[in-house]
Formats: sequence, C-alpha cells, structure tokens
Amino acid sequence: MPFTVKEIAYAQTDFDTKFGVPRQSGRVDALEARIVFLPKYRNPDALRGIEGFSHLWLLWHFSENREDDEFRPTVRPPRLGGNRMEGVFATRSPYRPNPIGLSCVKLIRVEHTEKDGDVLVVSGADLVNGTPILDIKPYLPFTDAHPDAKGGFAASFEDYALDVVCEDGLLSRLPEEKREALVAVLREDPRPAYQNDPERVYGFPFAGFEVKFTVDGTTLTVLDIMPDSKNTL
Repeated sequence: MPFTVKEIAYAQTDFDTKFGVPRQSGRVDALEARIVFLPKYRNPDALRGIEGFSHLWLLWHFSENREDDEFRPTVRPPRLGGNRMEGVFATRSPYRPNPIGLSCVKLIRVEHTEKDGDVLVVSGADLVNGTPILDIKPYLPFTDAHPDAKGGFAASFEDYALDVVCEDGLLSRLPEEKREALVAVLREDPRPAYQNDPERVYGFPFAGFEVKFTVDGTTLTVLDIMPDSKNTL
C-alpha cells in the first residue's frame, strides 16, 4: 500500500551540484557536512545517546533526479564507462524504483545552535547541498561490518585514484580547512568515466568557489580556483 515518507532534516554541504560529489560515502573523510533538522524534529530528546556512536546511517532522497515512473531493470554504472549494463539492484545508481539513498558517515559532534537547534556535524558524506534526509540510524560495527564481504564488479575500483597537480597559489585561495577535502575529491575523479578528452576543461562549484581542471591519463591538473559568481556568501 502507498505510504508517505517525511523529510526530517536536510544536508548542508560544499556541493551545490551533483558534479564533484564523491560517488560513495566515506571515500573523502575530510569533507564535513551538517545535518540540520526541520523545526518539527528539533527536539534534543530525539538525539539522546547518539554521541555514543562513531558512525551513522543516513537515508535520504535523490532529490536531483528527474521525475520518471518507468521501471528500468538495468542501469549504466558510470565507473564502468557508461557502456556496460548491470541490474539496478546490483548497483547504487540513483535511478531506482524508489529514489532513496543510503550513506554511512562519521559523527564528529553534535553542535548546539540557537538558530537551528541541535545539528549533527558529520564527515564522509556524499550529498548535494540541501539533500532531504529521511531517517538517521546508528551504525553498529558488530552487525553492520563484514570484512570478508565481496564487492562484486565495484571492487576493481576500490583503489582507483588520480594524481592531482595544483599550484600552491591556487590552493591557497580556498579556506585552509577546505583544501584537503578538495584535493581528495579531485583524486576520486569527478568526471563521467566515458569522458577521456585531455583537452576538455571541467568545472564544478565547491565551497563557494568554481574549480576548473583537466585530466590527462591518470593526472588531474587544476587550472583555476575562483570565487563562484553565483555564490551569495
């Protein structure tokens, strides 16, 4: 039977678009995000005991998806170059019968604010700014961790990373606390896997800046980091 899913919070992150967001949670620990609860759920009792856990599961809505009621049993995982089909339930593609995402993040602290009440500060999130959060559950290492689990076709990309070349003068334009996170994001290779033109200039907004880069083989070169003209901060 149909049922209603409620948004309980939203994510505040450094990504205003999908491009650049890590493909999986936990891949870039240096990225911090804030989980801000909607007024109805800003009751400190709802977080009682949460600081005893190091990690949390976030269930969230793929809010950037286009509306499409057609069921597609296969998808094209971007890491496979966009030309290999896999079953939708064997992937973490955002295009699924119910657009629900699942992310494991590290809880850094509970931040007490006058404006937004108690806010969760987490790291390792793979979320666009404003992503609706549907639920939060504690990560339980004695039941959720399976060190011997098999990673299927995704396992071949576990150690994939680019070499990032960025002049100190460019990187210094970012706030110091954002630099490590940006370099880690770039190492993950934000491009769609089917794009391999070394002359093509890519760009995405990050933390109020626009980052421009090229990729030649396994080397990513940052060309420019400039204030984002659409940033209102």
